Amino acid sequence: MKITFLGTSSGTPSRTRNVSAIGLQLVQQGKLWLFDCGEGTQHQVLRSNLRLSQLERIFITHLHGDHLYGLPGLLASRSLSAGASTPVTIYGPNGLNEFLRVVFERSQTRPGYPVRVETLRPGVVCEDDQFEVVCAPMAHRIESYGFAVIEKIQPGHFDIAQATALGITPGPVFGQLKRGETVRLADGRTIDGTTLVGPPIAGRKVVYAGDTGETPRAVELAQGADLLIHEATYMSEDAELAARGAHSTAAGAARVAQQAGVETLILTHISPRYDMDAGARLPELLAEAQSIFPKTYLARDFWTFDVPRRSSSSEEASP
Repeated sequence: MKITFLGTSSGTPSRTRNVSAIGLQLVQQGKLWLFDCGEGTQHQVLRSNLRLSQLERIFITHLHGDHLYGLPGLLASRSLSAGASTPVTIYGPNGLNEFLRVVFERSQTRPGYPVRVETLRPGVVCEDDQFEVVCAPMAHRIESYGFAVIEKIQPGHFDIAQATALGITPGPVFGQLKRGETVRLADGRTIDGTTLVGPPIAGRKVVYAGDTGETPRAVELAQGADLLIHEATYMSEDAELAARGAHSTAAGAARVAQQAGVETLILTHISPRYDMDAGARLPELLAEAQSIFPKTYLARDFWTFDVPRRSSSSEEASP
């Protein structure tokens, strides 16, 4: 699971940050999921290592323009991408289907691949053999949702070297043993597959809260997450502005992470007011959150974060 931040500004873009969009690469599956799609997201994709041909799902948190206006252009441009003929499913609040229908109708745009729009309801959004996506309403000025991507428990690693040492050759038998089945070989030996497979691998949980004020619903959604991506539009000195716009402060985001017991917090959706003068105030915003939740990072456009498993000893690069 690899996260690429395509837009980390709130409301309007700044010289260094575009408006909201996050790519989630499921590397082994060769799939790309997108969370929000602010204006100019297709340009950001072109400047990244992401490929629109791999796009499978898009999740829209709410219908404010800085999270939505890039969607029609991105879908239209995907029709011109080589190999981009696979279906795309879009999940969003009530009104998203009408928005796209009117834009495509008035502009006479017809994507060259199937596009399906599904209206969000709290609970399970979609599910397959490896992942489940759950959404929950957040606390914003309009209908807005946060998403939890939950990786299911994976089978343990198959010990190929040990299997080879037992004289087992690659083929259908390997598959049976990987599934933990007991297999009788041609020479009469019986092999218990569970002895060749390591312990199950715990799945990871990534949560994107979208636009929201500080709310217990975000804490509940993010409970035990490996990664929480939470907006931090303002610093605490501007808490009145945050309350007026139903946004969060950096300290508020850190409290959510602390109460939810997450592993890592990444702040995004930063007000351009703190992004002036070469980002002079951004260290203050980050420090505000770190004083409450030390393992906090501040996202920047095009930063990629590999989501580690909790048992992993791999180091994470700071943006």
